[in-house]
Amino acid sequence: MAASSVFAATTVARLTTTPHSSQFQNRNATFSVRCSSSNEPQPQDGPSTTEGSAGIPSATPTPPPPPPPRAPKVSTKFSDLLAFSGPAPERINGRLAMIGFVSAMAVELSSGQDVLTQISNGGVAAFVGTSVLLTAASLVPLFKGVRAESKSSGVMTSDAELWNGRLAMLGLVALAFTEYVKGTALV
Repeated sequence: MAASSVFAATTVARLTTTPHSSQFQNRNATFSVRCSSSNEPQPQDGPSTTEGSAGIPSATPTPPPPPPPRAPKVSTKFSDLLAFSGPAPERINGRLAMIGFVSAMAVELSSGQDVLTQISNGGVAAFVGTSVLLTAASLVPLFKGVRAESKSSGVMTSDAELWNGRLAMLGLVALAFTEYVKGTALV
């Protein structure tokens, strides 16, 4: 399969010489260039011409725009998904932090227990159960090759989820640190 290209150049210029000078003066110069290439062989009888915007013959037909590039294949290997720069770790940790922050604040508001007391009163089992369930639910689509970026639109984007997760991680650490320093529950 050989690539061919069509190159058409048309100049419209009025060149005049003055009696006192042998230099050319270029008035109303218009130069248009059209270049296209394709992998299909071009017919040998020459391109057809039509009148352009200024009555200038131009080469047609113009080739259709190229198709959009295909999305690169995503890896579904366990080691690639859970790699340091993989799609799973930050997203899963962010989701766990969002659930942890909201639940820690809800329990603190309802019972008055700080985060460390919540963990020592049976919070570890709830945390492990939630972590296993959320990790499995987050990994299943990734193993099928579906990414969060492909399903996000509008306000609920994958970037918004990452930022909310990052803020929840910071909030959970700040809540635990503040309660530790204060010695009592925040609220």
